[in-house]
Amino acid sequence: MLQPGFGRAHAFESVFAMRNPSSGSLERLQKRSEFLNIARNGRKAVTQGLVLQARTLEPGQAGPLRIGYTASRKVGGAVQRNRARRRLRAVVHDVLNTMAVPGHEFVLIARANTLTRSYNGLIADLRRALSKVGALKQEAQS
Repeated sequence: MLQPGFGRAHAFESVFAMRNPSSGSLERLQKRSEFLNIARNGRKAVTQGLVLQARTLEPGQAGPLRIGYTASRKVGGAVQRNRARRRLRAVVHDVLNTMAVPGHEFVLIARANTLTRSYNGLIADLRRALSKVGALKQEAQS
C-alpha cells in the first residue's frame, strides 16, 4: 500500500523539481481547442529540430507560461514520437523560463530531426525560434 507523499506520482514530482529548481511554473496545454487557437492566432517559427508556435496573451490573461507538445506520425512510430516529446520537454524544463518572455502560450512540434539532433542543437533551435516569434528575453539574446 502506498503512503501519502510516497507514491509514484510524488517520485516524479520530486524528480522534476530537482531537475531545475529555479524554473518558474509551467502549465501544460491539454485541449485540442487550445492548440488550434495558438496555431490560428499565433506566430510560427520553423527550425531544423522543432517547430514553435507562439501566441501572446492579452494583458488580463497573464499567468504562468503555458506550453503544449505534439509529434505527428511523420516523426515515426509511437516510441519515436514519445522520445521526441520527451526531448522537447527536457529542453523546455531546462531553459525556457530563462529565455522566454512571460505572457505567452507555446506549442512545440517535433520534427524527424528532433530525434537525431544534439541537445545543444535543440537548445539553439529553441532560442532561434523564440527570437523569430518575438518571445526571446533581452538578456538571452546576447
